[in-house]
Amino acid sequence: MTEITLLDGSIGQELVKRSGDRATPLWSTQVMIDHPDLVSDVHTDYFRAGATIASTNSYALHRNRLERVALEAELLHLVDTALAQAKAARDAHGSGRIAGVLGPLLASYRPDLHPPLDLATARYGELVARMRDHVDLFLIETVSSLLEAEGALAGTDGCGKPVWLALTVMDEDGSCLRSGEALADIAPLVARFDPDALLINCSRPEAIPVALDRIKGFKKPFGAYANGFTRITEAFLADAPTVDALEQRQDLGPATYADHAMGWLDQGATIVGGCCEVGPAHIAELARRLRAAGHHIV
Repeated sequence: MTEITLLDGSIGQELVKRSGDRATPLWSTQVMIDHPDLVSDVHTDYFRAGATIASTNSYALHRNRLERVALEAELLHLVDTALAQAKAARDAHGSGRIAGVLGPLLASYRPDLHPPLDLATARYGELVARMRDHVDLFLIETVSSLLEAEGALAGTDGCGKPVWLALTVMDEDGSCLRSGEALADIAPLVARFDPDALLINCSRPEAIPVALDRIKGFKKPFGAYANGFTRITEAFLADAPTVDALEQRQDLGPATYADHAMGWLDQGATIVGGCCEVGPAHIAELARRLRAAGHHIV
């Protein structure tokens, strides 16, 4: 019997959908400001579905994003809110872990946009210092380039908690980061910073098998959680985009998504879950399939 960690699914997109509000460049941060209890509701639904980890709604909590709307002073308060909402859901459920999520500092899928390494390290370090006493691990998400990876890993270095690094690959070529750099070229950073797990996230599920073949060679726990977007559009790659520039796939229901994820397990993955547009129903079906296959969800 294999032990499998079942992550939750989409947090940000799920919050935007449930709020029913107009999409803004602040994405799920705006929802958390306007409807903070929705965050706990989403975490609770994932725990009920079978997930064992709550990923904090902190992906987009960065100073530069808040500066645009004169809310930079609220950064640490918002981090505290995200932590409190995850903790409330975990405590009500009675078990589970909290992953402190760290997203790209400037924009998702934009490897051309990244602050200097020393500033990136400091910005991540500020978040880590605020979160580390309240989380069980750190989850660095949607890393598009080697430079992004280095800044985030440097910012979490020595934090005293496990660090999981999640990389995003090109939709049509899972062997490359979205920067075009070879995924295998992450090797020196893995050797230097020694993250506790390597993951592929926010990529098309069809691109993930090739990516897993690359990262499994690092001899660390590995896995994946894919998105359900049709593609990453040019409109979303503009400055300060809103998520209505992205379209949800209609061919990736819970059963189909679980088919993909079970294939990743066949490759040796031990950590699976979902990213954008993968909701509680998908995680529930995946949990059912894991149990039916005799796996132990941890």
